[in-house]
Amino acid sequence: MSELFGFDAFSPSEIAAKVETIGVSKARLPLLSMLMLSILAGAFIGLGALYFVIVKSDPSLGFAARQVLGGVAFSLGLILVVVAGAELFTGNNLLAMAWADGKISTRDLLRNWAIVCSGNFIGATGLALLVFLSRHAEMNDGAIAQEYVRIAAGKVALPFSTAFFKGVLCNALVCMAVWMALAGRSVIDKVVAIVFPISAFVAAGFEHSVANMYFIPLGMLLETGASTVTWLGFLGNLLPVILGNIIGGSVLVGLVYYVIYRRAPDEDSNA
Repeated sequence: MSELFGFDAFSPSEIAAKVETIGVSKARLPLLSMLMLSILAGAFIGLGALYFVIVKSDPSLGFAARQVLGGVAFSLGLILVVVAGAELFTGNNLLAMAWADGKISTRDLLRNWAIVCSGNFIGATGLALLVFLSRHAEMNDGAIAQEYVRIAAGKVALPFSTAFFKGVLCNALVCMAVWMALAGRSVIDKVVAIVFPISAFVAAGFEHSVANMYFIPLGMLLETGASTVTWLGFLGNLLPVILGNIIGGSVLVGLVYYVIYRRAPDEDSNA
């Protein structure tokens, strides 16, 4: 069937089956493996964010150029997660498909999300500390440091509802990127599938919880004047963004595709 779909890619129904099978495997990972892979993913997303800020801090570029090119640079994070292998909370929202089909329990689902989100936090904030100690942000006469502080301050100032809906839209695109990457059979296929949805969410200014685990702590470390970026503000951003990411990835992608491709055919007739 995949050959008939074109270019030897997996068809959407085949992707749905893969997402479900992979979801079961992810839910059953041993604790140590899950945690270590989660730490890696947090650091990988942080590296993508680092690359993004280098582009974003260049005042010679116009707004659209900075947003789009920065988004392409940020794609590095998910490329590393998908190709090198790691456990990312936002991508793991697709485990909702395996849960909806009864392949994993609610406990399995929540355990995975809690461990992976915690590991992502360790990896992202750990990278933020390493970047701070490396004095990387002093590049371009300190423009990079100023951009980190500006980004972090903007994120903690978002109203709850705005952060939530930006989180919904972000993870709908992130999970579509993961979904399409599973259609590919080569590294090039996966990279091409990832770049456009990820650069789109970044260019549009949507909110990714794991990226914010890197941006905001580093902004706190680099802030030199009056304190506008605080741990309380960080938590105030993270809560609505995580909730929005869950809705965007689990509901708008995972559960929608479950209904389309994985729900038993006789459920409509029995309804």
